[in-house]
Amino acid sequence: MDGAPVAVAVVASRTEADLIVGLLASNGVRAAVSADDAGGQEPQLQLDGVRVLVAPADEALARRLLAEAQAEAEAEDSSE
Repeated sequence: MDGAPVAVAVVASRTEADLIVGLLASNGVRAAVSADDAGGQEPQLQLDGVRVLVAPADEALARRLLAEAQAEAEAEDSSE
Protein backbone atom coordinates (compact mmCIF):
# COMPACT_ATOMS: atom_id res chain seq x y z
CA MET A 1 0.00 0.00 0.00
CA ASP A 2 1.26 3.48 -0.85
CA GLY A 3 1.25 5.95 2.03
CA ALA A 4 -0.38 5.38 5.39
CA PRO A 5 -3.35 3.00 5.12
CA VAL A 6 -6.84 4.44 5.56
CA ALA A 7 -9.63 2.70 7.49
CA VAL A 8 -12.73 2.41 5.29
CA ALA A 9 -14.73 0.26 7.71
CA VAL A 10 -14.75 -0.63 11.39
CA VAL A 11 -16.78 -3.75 12.15
CA ALA A 12 -17.46 -5.98 15.14
CA SER A 13 -15.64 -9.14 14.04
CA ARG A 14 -12.67 -10.39 12.06
CA THR A 15 -15.06 -12.57 10.02
CA GLU A 16 -17.04 -9.53 8.87
CA ALA A 17 -13.80 -7.69 8.08
CA ASP A 18 -12.56 -10.65 6.05
CA LEU A 19 -15.79 -10.61 4.04
CA ILE A 20 -15.31 -6.91 3.30
CA VAL A 21 -11.69 -7.54 2.26
CA GLY A 22 -12.96 -10.25 -0.10
CA LEU A 23 -15.54 -7.90 -1.60
CA LEU A 24 -12.91 -5.23 -2.16
CA ALA A 25 -10.38 -7.73 -3.56
CA SER A 26 -12.95 -9.08 -6.02
CA ASN A 27 -13.22 -5.52 -7.33
CA GLY A 28 -9.47 -4.99 -7.63
CA VAL A 29 -8.89 -3.12 -4.35
CA ARG A 30 -6.10 -4.37 -2.09
CA ALA A 31 -7.22 -4.31 1.54
CA ALA A 32 -6.03 -5.59 4.89
CA VAL A 33 -7.56 -6.37 8.27
CA SER A 34 -6.25 -4.67 11.41
CA ALA A 35 -7.40 -6.00 14.78
CA ASP A 36 -5.97 -5.94 18.27
CA ASP A 37 -6.93 -9.55 19.00
CA ALA A 38 -3.62 -11.39 19.35
CA GLY A 39 -3.70 -12.61 15.78
CA GLY A 40 -7.24 -13.95 16.08
CA GLN A 41 -6.47 -15.95 19.23
CA GLU A 42 -8.29 -13.54 21.58
CA PRO A 43 -11.38 -12.23 19.75
CA GLN A 44 -12.77 -10.79 22.97
CA LEU A 45 -10.01 -8.16 22.75
CA GLN A 46 -11.66 -6.58 19.70
CA LEU A 47 -13.15 -3.86 21.88
CA ASP A 48 -12.33 -1.08 19.42
CA GLY A 49 -13.59 -3.08 16.46
CA VAL A 50 -11.78 -4.57 13.51
CA ARG A 51 -10.60 -2.16 10.84
CA VAL A 52 -10.44 -2.70 7.10
CA LEU A 53 -7.55 -0.73 5.64
CA VAL A 54 -6.84 0.35 2.06
CA ALA A 55 -4.26 2.54 0.36
CA PRO A 56 -5.18 6.23 0.24
CA ALA A 57 -5.41 6.05 -3.55
CA ASP A 58 -8.10 3.35 -3.25
CA GLU A 59 -10.16 5.00 -0.52
CA ALA A 60 -12.82 6.58 -2.75
CA LEU A 61 -13.38 3.39 -4.76
CA ALA A 62 -13.48 1.26 -1.61
CA ARG A 63 -16.03 3.54 0.05
CA ARG A 64 -18.17 3.54 -3.09
CA LEU A 65 -18.10 -0.26 -3.29
CA LEU A 66 -19.04 -0.57 0.38
CA ALA A 67 -21.89 1.94 -0.02
CA GLU A 68 -23.21 0.03 -3.04
CA ALA A 69 -23.05 -3.28 -1.15
CA GLN A 70 -24.86 -1.71 1.83
CA ALA A 71 -27.58 -0.25 -0.42
CA GLU A 72 -28.03 -3.62 -2.12
CA ALA A 73 -28.32 -5.41 1.24
CA GLU A 74 -30.88 -2.88 2.47
CA ALA A 75 -32.91 -3.27 -0.73
CA GLU A 76 -32.93 -7.07 -0.28
CA ASP A 77 -34.01 -6.69 3.36
CA SER A 78 -36.88 -4.37 2.49
CA SER A 79 -38.16 -6.69 -0.24
CA GLU A 80 -38.50 -9.63 2.16
